[in-house]
Amino acid sequence: MNQITLKNDGTIAESSRIVSGSPLMFLGHGVELVEKYSLRSFFRMFDQYSLLSQLNPFLPGCIGQYRASPESDCITADLDRLEFNKTVEMIGFPGKPRLEIYNALCGFRGKEKHEIKSFHLESLLDMPLVLGRLKHIVFGDKVDIFEFETVFSLFEFIDGIVWELSFQGTPRACTL
Repeated sequence: MNQITLKNDGTIAESSRIVSGSPLMFLGHGVELVEKYSLRSFFRMFDQYSLLSQLNPFLPGCIGQYRASPESDCITADLDRLEFNKTVEMIGFPGKPRLEIYNALCGFRGKEKHEIKSFHLESLLDMPLVLGRLKHIVFGDKVDIFEFETVFSLFEFIDGIVWELSFQGTPRACTL
């Protein structure tokens, strides 16, 4: 699979060259993240390549929240990092089995996983963001979860992050 590198300033690099034209031809390419990549880096990509902001109907709202946030120090002490991962789950046995494949953006403190929907975007923007592994769950058996190295395409990365962020709808007045 062809690879691209996502940089902290929002640019996309292919073979060490910054992509200057339309990024659409790279949606199927595998993603690598530079060191210290964050959600802020992710949103800077839409400043660099505005065409990408049309990929998901929730993206304009997320970009609006990003732009309304402080320009630095948007972190929480409750998490060490954000991790984007993929799950392949076989479901429905006995009965009619099916296979579900989905991506998720989660927070981690040490090895403890936390959902991010209770955090406001402004507390996550500068948290380190890393690519996780693929988890394979067979017929709901959460005891024997297999983990593998995997590749995330640029489209999966964008759509998966925005999907998770779309659940962050708690008004600030309602948070504790």
